[in-house]
Amino acid sequence: MNRTIREAKLHDMEKIMRTIDAAKKIMRQSGNMKQWGEGYPSEEVIATDMEKNGAFVVEDDGEIVGYFAFLPSPEPTYAKIYEGEWVNDNLPYHVVHRIASYPEAHGIFSSIMKFCLSHDNNIRIDTHRDNKIMQHNITKHSFTYCGIIYLLSGDERLAYQYVSKASE
Repeated sequence: MNRTIREAKLHDMEKIMRTIDAAKKIMRQSGNMKQWGEGYPSEEVIATDMEKNGAFVVEDDGEIVGYFAFLPSPEPTYAKIYEGEWVNDNLPYHVVHRIASYPEAHGIFSSIMKFCLSHDNNIRIDTHRDNKIMQHNITKHSFTYCGIIYLLSGDERLAYQYVSKASE
């Protein structure tokens, strides 16, 4: 298998949305019933990621099996953190959002982190309290739990940061 990551293009939208639907099914089957409700993430959200040059697809042998957004700071919802603090709040960072994949595509999170860390040593990510799969992957990849952030909608998210020794 040949796995690659490339910037997503508008012509990928249909396949990206199918990947997101598959990820929603994984969430529901694992007990995460509230994250990514109807209509989110929408094509408009993905298109906005694309406009910011932050939309990426993961391909196995040329077939899209994953999607994620990798966006530079600042992330407005990260300006305030509750019940904790960021590992490093002085340096620019990138944030990873909207990770989605098919259940049969293994190692997607590891591939995404390898890609992201090749571009920045300071990464932030958040997830829903019920998303145990994502929490497992985040902590498995040496992220530090930092506290709670709130989305613009008011929804709570658990926030994490990875800062490599090289960026300190």
